[in-house]
Amino acid sequence: MKILAIGDVVGTIGCRFLRSKLPALKKQYGVDLVIANGENSADGNGITPVSADFLFSSGVDVITGGNHSFRRKESYPYYESSPYLLRPANYPEGAAPGSGSAVYDLGRTQVGIINLSGTLFLENLDDPFRYADRLIKELGTKITIVDFHAEATAEKLALGFYLDGRISALFGTHTHVQTADETILPKGTGYITDVGMTGPVNSVLGVQPELAIKKFRDKLPVRFEIASGECKMDCILFEADDRTGRTISVKRMEIR
Repeated sequence: MKILAIGDVVGTIGCRFLRSKLPALKKQYGVDLVIANGENSADGNGITPVSADFLFSSGVDVITGGNHSFRRKESYPYYESSPYLLRPANYPEGAAPGSGSAVYDLGRTQVGIINLSGTLFLENLDDPFRYADRLIKELGTKITIVDFHAEATAEKLALGFYLDGRISALFGTHTHVQTADETILPKGTGYITDVGMTGPVNSVLGVQPELAIKKFRDKLPVRFEIASGECKMDCILFEADDRTGRTISVKRMEIR
């Protein structure tokens, strides 16, 4: 089983670049399932029904989210109607629309997907460790993938080791910077601290550099706009054993 995880898709420009590259990449590597973090896929943060539909029609099977998942209220009904548009599972019970987990049926096997948010330097949501324990049991799938949307590298590593051997893979999102620590943990769980970003290369996390600089220098509110120009798609390919659910190979990629 080959699962491709794609880093935070930024704006219309990131969505279009993903569409231009994903079909060929899926064919080249024989990808079975595509998961993309889409919480920034709408211009100006958040996700809309339009940007979600665009990602799904481009070949993404499951969209995960993070701290910007609910930035656009027009997306709230979509969370309720689409089983594969996820948001972090560890919002307080009953507080947020939609779901933080799903089972994707591929015929020969089922894949569980869990979306969690970190609590260090982000919203103080419920404990992701306890939610992971509960959801792994509830899903009951041999192959389970976790998108952990978190700021702190220590929190991501800790959850990776905590779940080692109980899930197939964990990939981190949120920082928009791809880390070079892809590995298979001792008990067979594939891992990367942050898979990166899909969007403009010459940017500050997708934002026009001069606007980010102005924000840091002046300390005043700035309306961020998405940068333009050359793009990249950061992603990671996990290959899991259908029988054991363990990861047998990890390939980190930056597609230009």
